[in-house]
Amino acid sequence: MQHRVLVLGAGYAGLTAARRLSTLLRGTGTEIVLVNDTPNFIERIRLHQLAAGQDLPRHRLADLLAGTGVRVRVARVAAVDVDRRTVLTDAGELGYGTLVYALGSAAAAMPGAEAHAWNAGSPGAAVRLRDRLARAGEGDRVLVVGGGLTGLEIAAEIAESRPGLAVALATAGGLGDWLVPGAREHLRRGFDRLGIDVLEGVRVDRFTAAGAVAREGVLVPAQVSIAATGFAANPIAAAAGLDTDDCGRVPVDRAMRSLSHPDVDVIGDAAWAEGPGGRALRMSCSSGMPTAWIAAGHIAARLTSRRPPRLRIRYFHQTISIGRADAVVQFVTADDRPKRTYLTGKAASRYKEALCRIAVWSFAHDLPARRAAAVPGDALRPA
Repeated sequence: MQHRVLVLGAGYAGLTAARRLSTLLRGTGTEIVLVNDTPNFIERIRLHQLAAGQDLPRHRLADLLAGTGVRVRVARVAAVDVDRRTVLTDAGELGYGTLVYALGSAAAAMPGAEAHAWNAGSPGAAVRLRDRLARAGEGDRVLVVGGGLTGLEIAAEIAESRPGLAVALATAGGLGDWLVPGAREHLRRGFDRLGIDVLEGVRVDRFTAAGAVAREGVLVPAQVSIAATGFAANPIAAAAGLDTDDCGRVPVDRAMRSLSHPDVDVIGDAAWAEGPGGRALRMSCSSGMPTAWIAAGHIAARLTSRRPPRLRIRYFHQTISIGRADAVVQFVTADDRPKRTYLTGKAASRYKEALCRIAVWSFAHDLPARRAAAVPGDALRPA
C-alpha cells in the first residue's frame, strides 16, 4: 500500500516541507499531499503591505510545486484524529501514514480585541484592516499596539501609505530597544520622518470602542486600533490531544516530533522547538523554514531506513521595513542576540526585499542538498 505523507498548511514551513520531501523521497513511491485552505501561497511577511492598501503578487501552489509530484488539496482542516490517523476537512476525510502539522498561528487574543481592534495576522484580517483604513477620515488617529517586528512594520507602512492619518505606536518597552544603538537610532529617525507618535512604556490591557486602555487605566484614544501583540498557534493541535504550551504551540524533540505524540511531526509557528543556546525558536519565517528542512530530513530517513542529515537551526538577522524604501537589518548571533553589525536605509530595504523573493523562489526550485538516503553521519537524537 502506498505510504501517504499529509502536510497540513502551506505557509512557509508547510510548503518548504512538501517541496523538500518531494526531493528526498523521489522514486520511492511515496504520496505527498499538501492541504491548504486556499490555492495560493500567502507571503505572510508582506501582510503589512496588504493592510496598507498595496497589491501583493499571487503565487499559485500548483505552479510553485509543478513537476514535484506533490498533490495540492484545497480544503480547510477542521480536526485531526491521531488515533485513527485521519484528518477531517470541509472537503471530506483524509487518511495518512505520516502527518506533518504546519497550521501556523494567528493574532493572539486580547481583551476587547475581537470587537474593537483590527490586526494583520492573516490575509483576511489584513484585507479587513485595509478596508477599515480606506474609510478613515483625514486626521483620524490609528493606534498600533505592540512594539515588536509586526507592530513596527504595520505602523511604518500605514504612515507612509496614508500620510493624512495620525499614526501612533504604543509599546510596553522602548522603540526597538533590543537593537544596537545605531540601528535603534535609525529606526527612530525613520519613525520621526513618517510622523509616527511613539508612546513608550505603555502597557495596554484591553481595547474599547474609544481606543486602548493602559494598565494604569489611562485611555489612549484612537479611531482605529490595531493589535500587534503577538501570535497564538492554531487550536486544532490542542483539540486533537497533543500537549501544547500557553500559546498553543506543540513541544517537539530535535527531529520536530511531538513529545506527547511522536508519530506527529510539527513545524513552523505550531511548534515549540528548542533553538541555539537552549532558547525557544521565535514564531517567524526564519524559524519555520529550517524546522521544515529538519522534519523532512528525518521523515525521509525513517521511510528509507537511513540516517537523517545533521542539520542545525541558527539565526542570521532580523529585518524591519520602514516603508518601501527604508529598513533596518540587525545581524544576530546563532541564538538570535544582536551583533554590533547592522544595515540601514535603501541597502537594508533591498536586502529585505531580496530575502522575501528568495523565499518564494526556493519553493519552485530544488536547492542543492543530498538526499537522506545518501547522507552519512550521526543522527540527531530526540531531546
